[in-house]
Amino acid sequence: MSRRWRIETALSSLLRERGIATLDELITILVMGKEPGLSQQVVEALLNNETYFFRDRAPFDVLSRHALPELAQRRQKTKRLRIWSAGCSTGQEVYSLAMLFAEAPEQWHGWTIDILGTDVSTHCIDRARAGIYSQFEVQRGLGINQTIRWFEECADGWRGVEDLRRPVRFQIHNLLEPPPHPGGFDIVLCRNVLLYLSPDKKTLAFERLASAMAEDGWLMLGAGETVIGQTSKLGTDINARGLYRLVGDGSRIEKRVGDRRSTSGA
Repeated sequence: MSRRWRIETALSSLLRERGIATLDELITILVMGKEPGLSQQVVEALLNNETYFFRDRAPFDVLSRHALPELAQRRQKTKRLRIWSAGCSTGQEVYSLAMLFAEAPEQWHGWTIDILGTDVSTHCIDRARAGIYSQFEVQRGLGINQTIRWFEECADGWRGVEDLRRPVRFQIHNLLEPPPHPGGFDIVLCRNVLLYLSPDKKTLAFERLASAMAEDGWLMLGAGETVIGQTSKLGTDINARGLYRLVGDGSRIEKRVGDRRSTSGA
């Protein structure tokens, strides 16, 4: 009952706008398929687009201290990194990642950094591509020095400078579909997305995420999410809590089976 109430609350504006009296009437219209575009509007209304720059900053610190230095060594020959932010909402996570590289120019000089942000919401992707945020949005997670350095004031708020936007790109994508082409991402972030999926859809999502990762890549989930009991393809990196690796990639992986713990790899 409480879930239905939350759905009705999220869709209330859309129902009024479309002149639809009840949730049951909306479901009937969707099933009949008489109003093209309505299903996308429903998806947009139901999505939780809460995000901000360097959200829960600790995970970004883990990337900076552990994953990125190791990748800098492993990818020294190709000097190329590919990162995927799944469920990126309006793009703050993607631009936060871009700042990690932009603020270490000597370390990443000569590298090709490709950061892809995807989301099922057309509205969110349009906003992310524009890279324009309100004063309130830039203040959430960014200090004054970062704001002035990486954003320039414009008529609609603050827009990311060219150096920040250069390595990023965005596209519409459903996490439950095959991963964006090509795969082989060195880092995949899927934070606070799986919480909203049913168990069977969550299992499928982990299949998709695992298939998108490079053999020695990392997956980062949200603070309240885990791979434990959800998939056999991924395990916790014991050297970097909060990051997950493909099982059998040769790194030190911790897997939990029931109440037992085992470590695989060398």
